Amino acid sequence: MPIPFVEPFRIKVVEPIRQTTRQERVQILQDAHHNLFGVPAEDVFIDLLTDSGTNAMSDRQWSAMMQGDEAYAGARSFGRFEQAVQEIMGFPHVLPTHQGRGAEGVLFQTLVQAGQSVPNNRHFDTTQANLLALGAHPVDLAVDAASDPQVQLPFKGNMDLDKLARFIETTGVENIPLGMLTITNNSAAGQPVSMENIRQVSALYREHHIPFFMDACRFAENAWFIQQREPGYEERSVREIALEMLSYADGCTMSAKKDAIVNIGGFLACRDETLKLRFSEKLIVREGFPTYGGLAGRDLEAIAVGLHEGTDEAYLAYRESHTRYLADVLAQAGLAVYRPTGGHAVYVDAAQTLPHIPPEQFPGVALANALYVEGGVRTVEIGSLMFSSEDPATGAFIPAPNELVRFAIPRRVYTRSHLDYVGEAAAALAAKAEQIRGLKITWAPELLKHFIARLDWVA
Repeated sequence: MPIPFVEPFRIKVVEPIRQTTRQERVQILQDAHHNLFGVPAEDVFIDLLTDSGTNAMSDRQWSAMMQGDEAYAGARSFGRFEQAVQEIMGFPHVLPTHQGRGAEGVLFQTLVQAGQSVPNNRHFDTTQANLLALGAHPVDLAVDAASDPQVQLPFKGNMDLDKLARFIETTGVENIPLGMLTITNNSAAGQPVSMENIRQVSALYREHHIPFFMDACRFAENAWFIQQREPGYEERSVREIALEMLSYADGCTMSAKKDAIVNIGGFLACRDETLKLRFSEKLIVREGFPTYGGLAGRDLEAIAVGLHEGTDEAYLAYRESHTRYLADVLAQAGLAVYRPTGGHAVYVDAAQTLPHIPPEQFPGVALANALYVEGGVRTVEIGSLMFSSEDPATGAFIPAPNELVRFAIPRRVYTRSHLDYVGEAAAALAAKAEQIRGLKITWAPELLKHFIARLDWVA
């Protein structure tokens, strides 16, 4: 049997993990009000809740951290961080933030007013919440294929250009302060966006003089898929592709906790110096001085190294193969896997796996709960708990486009045997899927309810 992938690194440091008993996990889940965000990490055996900040940093990143310059203003570490962003991503102006949602907050607080609308292929949870908190309207315009877990297309994360053109025409340019594109498209099962689509989205925004910003937290993985799947890019390097990709945008928000392979940090980058100064005003109030932005110098050093490591092609080949391997393992276990797989996570179609549970009883949360009880594996729902809404006229429940469970794989953390273990737990769950019950909310906040909502089983 061919070896599916080989890790392009050696393990230097290990962290013990503890297996709980099934009985313990039932009680732990009950104490957490059936919300896996509330489960202590020490009670999780394989943690696939998120790939954000859960990465294993390299020896070079740890070495760089020892050079951290902690000066309040103008630290050497900022210079190295700024240079890395300029080299890898091509934006001349960069402002560090504590993480991606900080960058989103500064961007939107500077440019967006209540009542305005911001189009995207699909906003992720914090992006959407930052807009809703301002009284603005996040609008999702992904291609229809993004909602079909089984159709095999190379770029299901694309923006629907016809929908975008109609949206601009009907909404009015004066009501659209900026346009966005998320690469890869996390809310659409981590699907990539093609270079051609990026180019056309950019042209449409520029035709109407709408500033264009990318959510670029997984830009390296998107560039890898363009190299592997889009004709004409087979011989281009990932770094060349990344520079072209980002050249079509006026700026980007970035959670460095993803493709810069660090545990904390993010940034807001742009091309226009006047805009950078406007961002700086908001940043100083909410994040910190423009050369540290809520981060220590050592964090900036780790990001500078991580941007180079995250665009390394041997690493990206391993990363994509690792993810695809888990998808095959879960499919063999009997779960309905969203195809094709993306770069950072495997998504399981909970609606198809648990067809007896309606959207208003959160089949994704039910499946994630059952998997934790079965094997101590923590995942996250990307479905109606995270993205449902209410009809403003009737108050009726509007479900999310898909009921998914995301198995997000931390970078350079788990081996193949860990993924095989997840498959065994999934197979045990699938054998008794019809016994799994839905859940109901007993308490939740207005925004980002999935983080701290309390739930209980439906009788």
